[in-house]
Amino acid sequence: MDVMLVLAHPNERSLNHALAEAVRDALTADGHRVWFHDLYAEGFDPVLPSAELESGCELEGAMRQHCEQLANADGLVVVHPNWWGQPPAMMKGWVDRTFRPGIAYRFEQRAPGVRVPVGILKAERALVMNTSDTPQSREWGGLGDPLEALWRNTMLGMCGVPNVHHLLFAPVTTSTAEQQEAWLDEARTIALDLFAVVTRPS
Repeated sequence: MDVMLVLAHPNERSLNHALAEAVRDALTADGHRVWFHDLYAEGFDPVLPSAELESGCELEGAMRQHCEQLANADGLVVVHPNWWGQPPAMMKGWVDRTFRPGIAYRFEQRAPGVRVPVGILKAERALVMNTSDTPQSREWGGLGDPLEALWRNTMLGMCGVPNVHHLLFAPVTTSTAEQQEAWLDEARTIALDLFAVVTRPS
């Protein structure tokens, strides 16, 4: 299985990096091909230029590679922190530039003057892993988890990915080394289960 793994965190010593590397290594050892992108390390430009607004524009270099891999991936893994209830600007910019018409969705005419987006991503499974430094429970002043609905419904769901598994690890700042190791084990286990190749009888 071809899996695209995209990471957005500026600190290479972060839990986000550890999670991405743990999942990448586990999937690779299990025989999957992993297309790994550390957006900060690659110097990805998150700003959508006007030239890319046209659906049929010519993409070159890294952008062409990102879009081709997104279109052809059998599975997706996304890793980033929760910053103010949103992905980092780097990740949001990656979505802006890669979830393009013709790559992630197309418009279909349903009635005169009515065009609706239809998801066309090949991937049937996705794993989204987020970290947070604040408690999620509203009882303790948390804000809940807006990222799950954002990825499951607005981004991946709309683009045709039916199975989206979300993991939230929090609060990170008060977690122990033992807790973080347990989180890494959880991430490995769920990734291997989610992307297990089902062999059908002939």
